[in-house]
Amino acid sequence: MYREEARTMRELQRNSPASRILILAILAILWIALNAHVARAQWLTVNGENNQRYSPLSEINTHNVTQIGAAWVAPGIEPMPSSRATPVVDDGLMFITAPPYVYAVDMNSGKITWRYKTDGPTAHGGVAVGDGMVFVGVWNPGKTSLIALNEKTGEPAWQTSLMPKSGEPTGGASAAPLFADGIVSIGTNADYGYRGQIVAFDAKTGKEAWRFYVVPSPGQRGSDTWPKNNTAWLHGGGAVWLEGIYDPVLGLDFYATGNAVPQYGGEYRPGDNLYTDCLVALDNRTGQLRWYYQVVHHDIWEADIAEAPVLFDADLNGQQVKAIAAMRTDGYLFTFDRTNGKPLERIEERPVPQDASQKTARTQPYPVGAQPVLPDCDYWRTQPVPTGFQIGCFFTPADVHKPDLLVPTYGMRSTPMAYDPQTRFFYATGNAALQWFRRTADPDFFTLGFSSHVPGLNKLSYGVLAAIDSGTDKIAWEKKFPDGKPSGALATAGGLVFQNKGDGNFQAFDAKTGDLLWQFQTGSPVGGPPIAFENQGHEYIVTVVGGAVWAFQLGGTVPQRSAPPMPPEEDFSGTITNTDTVLTATAVHDMGLTGQHVIEDEYEFDPYRARVVVGTRVMWRNNGVLDHTIVAVDGSWTTGTLHPLDIGQHIFDKPGKYEYHCKEFPWEYGEIVVVPAPGGEQQSQLSGQN
Repeated sequence: MYREEARTMRELQRNSPASRILILAILAILWIALNAHVARAQWLTVNGENNQRYSPLSEINTHNVTQIGAAWVAPGIEPMPSSRATPVVDDGLMFITAPPYVYAVDMNSGKITWRYKTDGPTAHGGVAVGDGMVFVGVWNPGKTSLIALNEKTGEPAWQTSLMPKSGEPTGGASAAPLFADGIVSIGTNADYGYRGQIVAFDAKTGKEAWRFYVVPSPGQRGSDTWPKNNTAWLHGGGAVWLEGIYDPVLGLDFYATGNAVPQYGGEYRPGDNLYTDCLVALDNRTGQLRWYYQVVHHDIWEADIAEAPVLFDADLNGQQVKAIAAMRTDGYLFTFDRTNGKPLERIEERPVPQDASQKTARTQPYPVGAQPVLPDCDYWRTQPVPTGFQIGCFFTPADVHKPDLLVPTYGMRSTPMAYDPQTRFFYATGNAALQWFRRTADPDFFTLGFSSHVPGLNKLSYGVLAAIDSGTDKIAWEKKFPDGKPSGALATAGGLVFQNKGDGNFQAFDAKTGDLLWQFQTGSPVGGPPIAFENQGHEYIVTVVGGAVWAFQLGGTVPQRSAPPMPPEEDFSGTITNTDTVLTATAVHDMGLTGQHVIEDEYEFDPYRARVVVGTRVMWRNNGVLDHTIVAVDGSWTTGTLHPLDIGQHIFDKPGKYEYHCKEFPWEYGEIVVVPAPGGEQQSQLSGQN
């Protein structure tokens, strides 16, 4: 290469000025192309170039993927990284977060080069690199910050607070920062009474450049979508959970925002509540809002945009359009012209279930003709749901007076999409399930703990990997996984889609057809989104699984691990408590908007699952204010009606698992696990917990 450049320079000296200019221009183009190849061969942001999670490398392809194996494993990444953690690769080093540490790993050997301990948990998602530094956010509400580390040594260059000078409470750093043209920006959490923010700094000095509030202050653009008679806007939510994405031609940063707060209570915040649940385009230098689109109006479902948006080139009526795609959590893909925010497909406002007390929006936006990844209520009504529940749809509000409501889970979240410019498919992963959707009279009380106390729901749920045709917004192919949501996908020019599956298998699919071509057992069910890069002329596929970084290449010889033990598939799941006494109501704790909240839940047994030895007399104490009649699901026994303070009982004289529920509230379920007594003797009770 260098000899060719020297010969070119000698020729340049002998040529005319015009020829020299032409040759210089050609050299400049070649230099840019070479640098572009080097950059594309690396993995410089957590989701790759344009957030596409696509690699232009094709050494590993559909013809030889069965020949790849693990080249090296880097253990000792402790504590275990988040399942969202994605490595970034630059100049021979790979950077990964495992709160409270940032690690640099040598790409050639897999050995740890340096480790830096932050003063709080690092933001889930990873880091950003640029200007010779590694940028990482610290998830530490009250003193959240952004840190710049020397890329080669891990020494801190600067650290700056994310809190505004006004001292307004600010949530913790939530995702990987975005480095773009000398500016580094990052979003903040807002679930516990904060306003979501995007804060930008000068990458060299750490000096604040601009700040964008997801919920506008009174008088600002969008503030008319919040009430004027209270301060709901001041703690309105809009968390920025995801990393941003930069378009250098337009000079725009694109961010997705989260739900409004209180999560399930809309009574005190009538209006669309901008700019929650929005895709926003911000000027990279000033933070000025250029355009936005809201995918959920007046969110009372925690239905935020929870997968990072993707930039791509769309074909619209024969013309190429600079586009951006965002996935709504119910499985609908939205695409826009990223220069102006105009939808690429027709979007219609459809009526949705109403609740006047919650000030529900009359309609929600839907892409016309789009095929969603997740099933809605029509599908779930055909499934064997436990007796006593009613099935709602997406956008059915939680209702204080309907404690028996199951609705589809907003399951397209936390795992990033991939886009393949060859197939023009998006690859999205999610989870299809039902959740017990409840709220209390206190709108600030927020918990998702109820869903685990519905028998059999775990058997109905499944993970999904779907290929969505960008031209039609319909599903080209789909894979379902009973062991839960897989990791985010990686697409490559080799015609492959990689992902981690819930049973510990790292998999490769044919990008066009969805056929499974290869899998490798890593030994851990906790795997993050994979990446690809080139090192010493060869393609590597890397994923963080459990506490180790796995690097795969053609001819890799590190053996597979034993499959991790998987929990038995049971109707009832969760902790089993050794006790002979069950309460008909339980105290539920929650960190709500105004601090710690505690309620007495009349529809949840305490404990939900109890274990006794054979021959034990189990007692149910009515510690609530409503009558409860405990009945075996098979009708074989009952305690009779228990008024407040009453005690009912039943003796279990055979080992087994016994399901029961409440006659008055048939959606309130519990389980008694009866085990043989030690030494064959019957005992009255066990003590302790497991």
